[in-house]
Amino acid sequence: MSAAPLVGYSSSGSEDESEDGRQTRPEDGSHRRGQSPLPRQRFPVPDSVLNMFPGTEEGPEDDSTKHGGRVRTFPHERGNWATHVYVPYEAKEEFLDLLDVLLPHAQTYVPRLVRMEAFHLSLSQSVVLRHHWILPFVQALKARMASFQRTFIGLEVTSGHAQFLDLVSEVDRVMEEFDLTTFYQDPSFHLSLAWCVGDARLQLEGQCLQELQAIVDGFEDAEVLLRVHIEQVRCKSGNKFFSMPLK
Repeated sequence: MSAAPLVGYSSSGSEDESEDGRQTRPEDGSHRRGQSPLPRQRFPVPDSVLNMFPGTEEGPEDDSTKHGGRVRTFPHERGNWATHVYVPYEAKEEFLDLLDVLLPHAQTYVPRLVRMEAFHLSLSQSVVLRHHWILPFVQALKARMASFQRTFIGLEVTSGHAQFLDLVSEVDRVMEEFDLTTFYQDPSFHLSLAWCVGDARLQLEGQCLQELQAIVDGFEDAEVLLRVHIEQVRCKSGNKFFSMPLK
């Protein structure tokens, strides 16, 4: 629930309090005849007090100009928090070197492609959580993730697919507990490298993808490079992040 502004107000609409603490009614004649009552002064609320209430139920304001014109898949409503469960990927220098070769080549087919700022593999669709559901949802996720071992997986993902399906199965159970949409049937796990506004599949399919695959196959130590140690699962809800370490 949004924190309301703090203002000075009397303890009752019909009663005031005198300097010595006694409550007096305006009509009881307690003020001396011919003397106007002193006006009550409202003092400004110190910033230190206002800053005690930073948290609100309302999610962050949506501004498409801040993320390249991308539009939400569902409208923003007060108290609704877009939520996503995923495995983070910390890109190493060698991986970024490969991306520096791949992206310019792909941009010859689709010039508006933009490199991802961060990399991850999704374990859920984006769903909507009410603010008061966030902590119970994360606690349920942590309980489900507690038994999972860390593992190495290929970024394609060709190895480790079964382990990812197990993770998704547990995430789906939490989604069902909160009556939320589960992940896709027979999912193909992938790491997004770049994005663009609009549907560019026709330009990228066929020759472009074949050429990009050839670049990856010919890149030095590509097999070792495209392997990552999965140590944690994360949940992002609005502007809040929660981490669930794996064993």
